[in-house]
Amino acid sequence: MESISRRELLKRTVVMAAGSSLLLNRPVAAWANETEATSKVVLIRNQKLFAAGNTPDPAVCAQMIDEALCSLTGKKAAGEAWASVIRPSDVVGIKTNAWNGMPTPPELNEILKARVQSAGVKEADVSVDDRGVKTNPVFMRSTALINIRPMRTHAWSGVGSLVKNYIMFAQKPSDYHDDSCASLAALHELPGVKGKTRLHVLVLFTPQFHHLAASTFSEEYTWKYSGLALGFDPVAVDSVGLRIIEAKRREHFKEMRPLNPPAKHIALADTRYHLGVSDPAKIELVKIGWDEDSFV
Repeated sequence: MESISRRELLKRTVVMAAGSSLLLNRPVAAWANETEATSKVVLIRNQKLFAAGNTPDPAVCAQMIDEALCSLTGKKAAGEAWASVIRPSDVVGIKTNAWNGMPTPPELNEILKARVQSAGVKEADVSVDDRGVKTNPVFMRSTALINIRPMRTHAWSGVGSLVKNYIMFAQKPSDYHDDSCASLAALHELPGVKGKTRLHVLVLFTPQFHHLAASTFSEEYTWKYSGLALGFDPVAVDSVGLRIIEAKRREHFKEMRPLNPPAKHIALADTRYHLGVSDPAKIELVKIGWDEDSFV
């Protein structure tokens, strides 16, 4: 039996405590390999996503999700990757985003639902919802969540992000709007959410990097980035997405033009709430596919 010194035991205890909030949201298959406070994010892009026009190709969408999840989980086959994230006994809520200006593409919602069912979950035990999650019967008895939404600038929080996407679980969403929505990470401690999230998917198909007025969609400030970012840590995935948005703003405006308001909730999700990792130096970014103008 390995002999562990008192100092080493204390060191391991501190590391485990610091990383506990991250581990709660990781699939069981990932726990055994967690050795330090870093987070892995897989960014996949495919130049053929919009080959047929302005609608994403469902087959390309499916390939992107499966390939990225294989990379994230370390599995060779898509079926194995999904089985490491979702169990047949799970009741799964897919938390999408229905904002009319830039909703989660329906192709992605359907693919995620199909993949959950391919992992053995009954059709009656999986649901896709946004604004009705508090009263949706599947979400009310869910054991697992998948968090998916598009990345865009936002008049209240700087950017609409994965950390923010759970705001519809709150009894009063406006309670989280103060100070540029600085407390959004607290949403992940709500009873309907805490410890349930198995996967975070940030949609970067056509991100919006600027807007002209509050709660408005500005198509002129979108571009075909044709990407998805996947991870087990919503803060790390959001951090990567934020870097892409900021870099696109610099390219477009030919100057540093900070978001107004700043997207402070992402950094605070790390430093104040310890939900995940926001420091790029602590994020293992794996890039797959088309790399031109990736901005990260």
